[in-house]
Amino acid sequence: MEIDSDINELLNKYLLGKNILEDNLKKLIDNFVKEHGYNPIEHFKSRIKSKESIIDKLINKNLDITIDNIETNIKDVIGVRLVCSFLTDVYDIVNLISSKMDINIIEKKDFITNPKESGYSSYHLIVLVPIKYKGRKDYVKAEIQIRTVAQDFWASLNHKIQYKYEDKIPENIKREMYEYSLIVKQLDKRMVSLKNEVNGSK
Repeated sequence: MEIDSDINELLNKYLLGKNILEDNLKKLIDNFVKEHGYNPIEHFKSRIKSKESIIDKLINKNLDITIDNIETNIKDVIGVRLVCSFLTDVYDIVNLISSKMDINIIEKKDFITNPKESGYSSYHLIVLVPIKYKGRKDYVKAEIQIRTVAQDFWASLNHKIQYKYEDKIPENIKREMYEYSLIVKQLDKRMVSLKNEVNGSK
């Protein structure tokens, strides 16, 4: 199919964007470490969404499988996740990305201040990454997720539960996961207080 070839070509462009975004984020973090004396990032992950996942997402959105629909409507073909030690680090990294990186931020979603109904908490940025592809300047969309270790643990467990139940999660499990999200929120706040206490005692 011609569309398969077109999508493969498009994914090459996204791969270039992912590599550029990764390099820029690593430089940003290195500079933060030099300035502040510690690394706020516990884990750094990135991926390109598979062709099959892209097609499934278009189908779920009732959209035709076209390159234009992928570029316009799929915001997370490139996905990057930064897992931070402390809640304050999340906002430090968001501010750094907003002010220090050569990318265009087109959308901010603060699911920490305003968690999803399920209890999911994270900070999402949708960005345009500038690339040079086949001799011309272009842009690709990417999603950057920034969250704490505790939030990442909850999100990972919730994802596994959704997969097991194919998104039809029993109500009692939904309630229990929501209660755990409140515990995670409280834990993150207490860890920031502990961090401040330790720093203040130096």
